[in-house]
This record gives sequence, structure tokens and C-alpha cells, in this order.
Amino acid sequence: MIQFFKKLLGLGPAIDIQGLIANGAKIVDVRTPAEYKDGHVKGSINLPLQTLGSQMNKLKKDEVIITCCRSGSRSGMARRQLLAAGFTQVYNGGPWNGLVR
Repeated sequence: MIQFFKKLLGLGPAIDIQGLIANGAKIVDVRTPAEYKDGHVKGSINLPLQTLGSQMNKLKKDEVIITCCRSGSRSGMARRQLLAAGFTQVYNGGPWNGLVR
């Protein structure tokens, strides 16, 4: 059952998210513009989940991408959507405020 939820949320083996960020990973915040305006990771871009499909052209399929949102649920959905579209290095960073150093 735990594996099911990890897969659902796009969580797998421990990934060094901070290391990926330090090496230039692009952070994609999939919350609404209003949520993003209230606070976000410096340098992140806001591509709301509901419009992600039409905005994927703003991303490169071979770049390292970390998705984030409020809780990790929408970022997991965004990760799966990007992987299905052919993006190769997408990680669920979970809550945006967990990525702030």
C-alpha cells in the first residue's frame, strides 16, 4: 500500500533534490498564480497544473526539472504528465517551502 502512494505521488528512492537544484535544475511550481504570488522558490517558474499541457514548450525535454506545489500532490501529477510527454529527468520536489534553503 505504501508503494502505491509513493508511486501515485511520484516519490521513489531518496533523491538529492538540493543537489539537483545546486546543479541547475529548473524548479517548476504548479500552483495557481495567486498561490505562487504569496510565496515561491527564488528562480522558480510558475506553470499551473491546469495549464501545464499548453505550456510545456517553455521547458526542454532533456533538462532536469523539479516540480513543486503546496503539498506534493499536484507536483506528482505534473511529474507524471511531463514524463508521459517525453521529458526524461523530472522529480517531484513536494511542497515548495521544503525546497527553500
